[in-house]
Amino acid sequence: MPGKRNLLSMSNMLESLNEAVHKTKEAANKEKGALARKLGEMGIEVPLIDVEIQFIGASGLPKMDVVGSADPYFVAKLDNRISFVSHVVRNSLAPVWNEIWRIRNVPSTADLSVEVHDKDEGYATDDFIGKFNIGLSAGAKEVQIQGPVLALRKSRGTFWLKINSKPSTMRQKEQFQYLFDGPVRFTRHFSPTVGLFTSSAITANTGTGNNAEPGGGRSSLHGRRDVRLYSTWKFVIKAVPLFFRDVHQDWNTKYPAAQKIFGAGPTSLAVRSGIQAGHKMLYARLAGNGYGTIDNRTEGGVEEPVSLKAILNAGSGSGPDGVSSAAAEGAERIKPAVYTYIISSADDTLRFSETGAAFFVDFASKHALHSNCAQHVRYSGEFHPRPVGGWANFNDSIADEDVDWELVVDNNSGTYAPDKMMLPTVQECLEYNFGCGLAERNSKGERGFRVVVYDREDERLTESREACREYAVKTRGVSQNDLEPHVDDGEVTLNQTASPTLQQDFNPPN
Repeated sequence: MPGKRNLLSMSNMLESLNEAVHKTKEAANKEKGALARKLGEMGIEVPLIDVEIQFIGASGLPKMDVVGSADPYFVAKLDNRISFVSHVVRNSLAPVWNEIWRIRNVPSTADLSVEVHDKDEGYATDDFIGKFNIGLSAGAKEVQIQGPVLALRKSRGTFWLKINSKPSTMRQKEQFQYLFDGPVRFTRHFSPTVGLFTSSAITANTGTGNNAEPGGGRSSLHGRRDVRLYSTWKFVIKAVPLFFRDVHQDWNTKYPAAQKIFGAGPTSLAVRSGIQAGHKMLYARLAGNGYGTIDNRTEGGVEEPVSLKAILNAGSGSGPDGVSSAAAEGAERIKPAVYTYIISSADDTLRFSETGAAFFVDFASKHALHSNCAQHVRYSGEFHPRPVGGWANFNDSIADEDVDWELVVDNNSGTYAPDKMMLPTVQECLEYNFGCGLAERNSKGERGFRVVVYDREDERLTESREACREYAVKTRGVSQNDLEPHVDDGEVTLNQTASPTLQQDFNPPN
């Protein structure tokens, strides 16, 4: 069959050509890095600059699927040392992002590479649209997005951005190159199991089951549950290496649950795989995620305080079907709740959720779920809000805006057992990111907040935490069950969804 042999030969030739192009570009990047190092050895200093990049938008993107338009997002990198991921724009071939990225102490010779993708929810990978590379010369840019080398349509649209730069002035600029400088970005994610029940549970609750989906489905039977119990937040915070340097907190070898997760045997491998699958589903990049920025730098470059409500209610709004949202009901207040958090060593993000979140059920460690079973983290623990003077001296007739607030942060994490001596560092990092102590109010008239730190064994922590929970139950009507991870009868857990062997009695979420 000569025709088939020719097609196979052509396919092999195209693969070889693509590989050769990739290796050529890789070699060029390595040569550039080697040149920079050589210049440094010769005493020739490459100037460092502080950069602000405004990613404006794109136009003329191609349709990547037969049906529909595209859900584009982009990933930007500076010399593969630091990256920026945009939000997903739904159903658009001319997306507008208008996102800002500030980085300090960048070599003036650095390259900015941008890849544009089409989000394909429900698939393992997203469609690659195209990419481009440019330098950091200041000014507005109009750049052609280039598709794969052998694509039928080489040009994949136009990307607009603007670059501003100035000489770096930080005293330790050589030590802290490629330092993220804001604005703080956040995404709010929802557990894929929100409102998902087994078919038997729906049948039992409806009495007939005529409306139940085969194998399970979404239900609004328990719609009264707060969407926050199915939510997790991820904040990209500023200057983490500046505060933590090379200090990380390793997993706690003396903690039984951590031993079960991080051990060397097949059982531990299975436990890790389940947690990592759950993490991937929980933190998936989806078009429906809440997102935004918290930029406390005014146009004049002055830093100002951020309100605690802006952080704890970030991405608020109506949640997925089947679960109510307090924000949607006009009851958006600072919720008296305890949160589990980590500061990741992998990407220097602050990740947190309510300690009573439903998706924690059946997982060996809350902190390991947030960290993706990382061997170490920058830090971890719990935090909770409180009005100055404590919850015992507060009542709901007082508006949140009329009192001063504190964020109580601790190191209560058995999985990583963080060193209490690093608590002041955590405090300084959070204060820096959210403008604590800069002024009483910001330009919007909102009050800032204080950060208070306690060791997990401090009696003041126990008193404050329990007062927060007591107020939630007695005054806000929070169920006692919602203070700890649980699910309603028949409700599908994230662990079940993430474990293929347990996916027999329900339909996985779309």
